[in-house]
Amino acid sequence: MKLHELSPVAGSTFVGKRKGRGIATGNGKTGGRGHKGQKARSGGKVRAGFEGGQMPLARRIPKRGFNNIFAEPLTSVNVCLLNGFEDGAVVDAAALMEAGIIAKCPYGLKVLAGGELTKKLTVKAAAFSASAKEKIEQAGGKAEVV
Repeated sequence: MKLHELSPVAGSTFVGKRKGRGIATGNGKTGGRGHKGQKARSGGKVRAGFEGGQMPLARRIPKRGFNNIFAEPLTSVNVCLLNGFEDGAVVDAAALMEAGIIAKCPYGLKVLAGGELTKKLTVKAAAFSASAKEKIEQAGGKAEVV
């Protein structure tokens, strides 16, 4: 193999379109920029969200309260869904995933008080609502914060 026999792998190189090189190219005259206007000029860029001087959507919509962008939302489960386990079972996020009650639990589990609980269970979760904790203890179970 000699130097003049070398060539790049097929598809690895790309020759860009030559703009503004005559009308026959299909990309001449305006060079794909249309006619006039800010975006037709050289250096004519518009920042993201700019609406030509009109009040941008992000500023027209009312804001309220505080939105924590770093919040890690807990996966919530109602107490009535725990009736699928046997008496005396230890219920945690892994057991709920195994049973198919929840699909995933990336940040932790919170148990809510929806429905009634008839089984005596030991429930391990990151958080409990006050009434859910009460319902678990009334059924003779334990609510453990992990």
